[in-house]
Amino acid sequence: MRPLTQRLHAILQANRTSQFNSLMNRLATKLPSKPSLSISNRSLLRCLAMGSLLCLIPVPGPINGADIAAKAAPALSGKLFDGKSLTGWKVTPFGGTGEVAVKNGSIDLEMGYMTGVTWTNSFPTQSYEVTLEAQRTNGTDFFCGLTFPVKDSHVTLIIGGWGGALVGISSINGQDASENETTKFQKFDKNRWYKVRVRVALPKVQAWIDDENFVDLDTTGKTLALRPGDTELCRPFGIATWSTGASIKNIELKLLAPDKKPDIAPPAK
Repeated sequence: MRPLTQRLHAILQANRTSQFNSLMNRLATKLPSKPSLSISNRSLLRCLAMGSLLCLIPVPGPINGADIAAKAAPALSGKLFDGKSLTGWKVTPFGGTGEVAVKNGSIDLEMGYMTGVTWTNSFPTQSYEVTLEAQRTNGTDFFCGLTFPVKDSHVTLIIGGWGGALVGISSINGQDASENETTKFQKFDKNRWYKVRVRVALPKVQAWIDDENFVDLDTTGKTLALRPGDTELCRPFGIATWSTGASIKNIELKLLAPDKKPDIAPPAK
């Protein structure tokens, strides 16, 4: 390391700005004065000095892109809810929502206009399965509106809607869960846990409640979309209620082709 560079480096490390400027002024007087120069001697010296100092900055070893991706990307399989906090989730900003809290290992969604949580990380768009448990704690409308991606679109599985008993997918060819081929009715007891499983293995979208198959949809030739409005805030993956209180727990994601790089929906904004 040359003496001048050593001296500059020591001055800057000690944050002695006035001493650095003094040294620049002294060096500038030693350069010949030429009217044709478009940049001052002092500015030129400052640039040269700072450039030389770049050589002193420690440089890490080779960067492995795969390592960076592994650290930056969330796990795409396993538990999505740790039972203790809303890590990885945000309260969906519907407006007029009820309180959202983690209690006794579950996410409690208090009754409001519409209350829910949205996953804030990336999410697969096909070849995956989601399982969770849900119960209605108050109210008479849907206690699990599960929004999830299907390739380039999103849909919502409604459980307990339209008066408390409807099950179906919104929307298919512009028709919501109450008026398309997936429409079914089932009585749901308050304060009882129901196991929910959704599988996206195109061209099929399927859903089970307590191991009973409620949805077996062939998506070929069909237009899938969310019902326009608030449910669009649930993308890429979210759970919501309508004028109803609910509890959600044991939310897990499983990739159906774990050895294949999944298509990914971007995280919530």
